[in-house]
Amino acid sequence: MVLLKDGLVIEPLVLEKGHTMYRFLFAAGLVATTIGLTGCGGYSSAPTNPGDGPALPADAVIINVLGERGDHSFSPNPATVPVGTTVVWHNMDSEAHRVVLDDRQLDTGNIAPGGYSTPMTLKPASYHCSIHPTMVGTLTDGLTGSGTQSGTESGTEPGTEPGTDPGTTAGY
Repeated sequence: MVLLKDGLVIEPLVLEKGHTMYRFLFAAGLVATTIGLTGCGGYSSAPTNPGDGPALPADAVIINVLGERGDHSFSPNPATVPVGTTVVWHNMDSEAHRVVLDDRQLDTGNIAPGGYSTPMTLKPASYHCSIHPTMVGTLTDGLTGSGTQSGTESGTEPGTEPGTDPGTTAGY
């Protein structure tokens, strides 16, 4: 029993119940705040729109990811991408997709529904969705007519242009 100076008597059990209730309300408020803050954002490994990253050049090629439709999974397919042109994949499907060059020199990471890949500059190559391997596509430069060169110029070492010293990179 605790005797206060105004003559009030308070049992220690009543004081402890008050502190327990205060701790419970504080913890509940903390949990609610955490859930509220984490619910405002989502997890995505790629920008949700091109405005989330660097500005795209006016001549950028955007390849739409349409879903599991074999060689009709990407549009355009094949995509003509002149050398030095920026490429971005836009996931228009309701599932996540992950674009990977067949030679594994590029992996976009998961692209959330409605999201975009990071802008990049590529050479002609074949690619697929690593989550849905039947989804296939091709990048061409409009000159070679094929994207099966594994992302490098024919007859050169990877990372070099025809007629350049193999010790220097081509800037891709």
